[in-house]
Amino acid sequence: MTDPDVSHTLLDLALEAAELAGRLLRDGRPARLGVAATKSSPVDVVTEMDIAAEKLITGFLAERRPYDGFLGEEGSTTEGRSGVRWVIDPLDGTVNYLYGLPTWAVSIGVELHGERVVGVVAAPMRQETYHAVLGGGAYVTGGIHGDTPVRLRCRPAAPLAEALVSTGFNYVADVRAHQAEVARRLIPGLRDIRRGGSAAIDLCDVAAGRLDGYYERGLHPWDLAAGDLIAREAGALTGGRPGRPGDGELMVAASPGVFEPLQTLLEELGAWHD
Repeated sequence: MTDPDVSHTLLDLALEAAELAGRLLRDGRPARLGVAATKSSPVDVVTEMDIAAEKLITGFLAERRPYDGFLGEEGSTTEGRSGVRWVIDPLDGTVNYLYGLPTWAVSIGVELHGERVVGVVAAPMRQETYHAVLGGGAYVTGGIHGDTPVRLRCRPAAPLAEALVSTGFNYVADVRAHQAEVARRLIPGLRDIRRGGSAAIDLCDVAAGRLDGYYERGLHPWDLAAGDLIAREAGALTGGRPGRPGDGELMVAASPGVFEPLQTLLEELGAWHD
């Protein structure tokens, strides 16, 4: 059982770090933002602001918790000695950010001895921050909600044919083509499909009842570490292929009642492979 005092101390630090990084990304964005590097393909980009935000987060946390480990998207990886690991996506939705679209977020998950215990997703352009502690529920502050935390609840179960589902696409061309084919075959059995461009925000939108479900192939631990916990603490079910946790092969999150039929259909369609 996780010590509630420890979890809330970690939560407070994650909230502060995410706020600082979100402010940097929102207010410090250069008028001519450049691509600093590419990853899986020429269209899978890293900007100078991704790197700056990760440095800010890890520097802030390391100063306060020097024995913790880190796993960051932009390379800030250390083992640590405390049993605590911070899993950081400093800018989830980089292409949106590059183009000036508002759907991007700072995502910070915290693991204690390998178990996810805290999740924070800050979405500065929405003026919203989502957070959860294992066993303590999921909440949102900011935006129309004000400063008082409002508890998140996923949507009531709906028939799959009436479900609004979000997804994402890989930046490797042949993988993306396969994902497009899966979406083509899936969409006649749904209310509709959305593509927001930030896995962290999609998971929080499931938690907030703005989506009935979400699925994606090719995510990394930093993409889902915070959002997975937030969705589950809001009552959603999450996982990967049947009987497995969500991972790089497949991540599924949905309201109870939508989750199992969506997961089963994705398995039948081979959403997890080429």
